[in-house]
Amino acid sequence: MSAVLQASMQMELSEPASAMLKADMTPQVAVQALVGAGQVQDALKLLARLLPKRYAVAWLCQCARDQPLSPEDKAGASLAEKWVREPNESNRRAAFEFANAGGYKSTGAWLAAAAGWSGGSLAPASQETPVPPADHLTACAVVAGINMLAALVIDKFEARRAGYIEPAMNLLNAGGAASGSA
Repeated sequence: MSAVLQASMQMELSEPASAMLKADMTPQVAVQALVGAGQVQDALKLLARLLPKRYAVAWLCQCARDQPLSPEDKAGASLAEKWVREPNESNRRAAFEFANAGGYKSTGAWLAAAAGWSGGSLAPASQETPVPPADHLTACAVVAGINMLAALVIDKFEARRAGYIEPAMNLLNAGGAASGSA
């Protein structure tokens, strides 16, 4: 199965969006087709899943930069950026713990969750048996974070959300698509 179709199933794209996608589409063509059809939420979901995890988190951090964030949101963004620069278990765990402590209620929590769900274990650090996150959870957190950032200016929500796609397309072109791995 093609990476585009697999990603569309994992991210549970809408029926109209899924019907537009074909197995022979490149990731770039698939995302552009969805954007062109006004399926921005589905385009964000597909794009977030097709990017390697580290690129997806970097994209979210890039979108958050220069936004008027609260101190909590800045803290979550800082943890996510730290993981992007140094994607080790210690940084991932710190981001995960921050998101978990915040109850996934803030933009910062979703920024941190994107990094925190990139690998490792979701179990408490003291638990020996690992509980790995589902492979698409980083993409889910990235989409939630993008939507929360877009909502910072609610009357421009749709335009802001669509505007966040272009920088990610550059990442998709630069990093290749589809692995969704770190």
